[in-house]
Amino acid sequence: MNEQDHPREAETTGAATVSDELAEAQRQRDDYLDQLQRTRAEFVNFQKRSKAQADQNQVYAVGNLGLDLVAVLDNFERALDAAKASGASVIVDGLELVHRQLLSALAKHGIEPIAAIGEPFDPNQHEALMQQPSAEHPAGTVVAELGKGYRLKDRVLRPSKVAVSVAAP
Repeated sequence: MNEQDHPREAETTGAATVSDELAEAQRQRDDYLDQLQRTRAEFVNFQKRSKAQADQNQVYAVGNLGLDLVAVLDNFERALDAAKASGASVIVDGLELVHRQLLSALAKHGIEPIAAIGEPFDPNQHEALMQQPSAEHPAGTVVAELGKGYRLKDRVLRPSKVAVSVAAP
């Protein structure tokens, strides 16, 4: 038997093949469309992450410079204290002006001192160097600042070196 003997059967077989091929092509199309949509979404997410990382890098780029300037500020404050102790009021006035300008320049870039004295001890912001018995302060309160700490935006640039109160014996 050949196709001429049973034309209807050949027609059905040919139609089934075309319909199977069409279904396979539609399935592939749907797979490719799904892959394209996923790839597009991943790329958009990548762009957002890259922009956020670039913005964050720009905000915190002054961190290393800030650390260097904070060390200079420490020495400047020591010089200011020495000038105050010597009683040279004209020099002290000039040094205080420069000190305020330096603090203002750091603040302009998001670098500010961390409050310490009288605050509860926070290991994320303070470095405890010693404990000090105190009847006036509750245990765990910062009672002395031995080294000033600084923050860059929401990150600690350098923790404050502090003395923390403990219950009096």
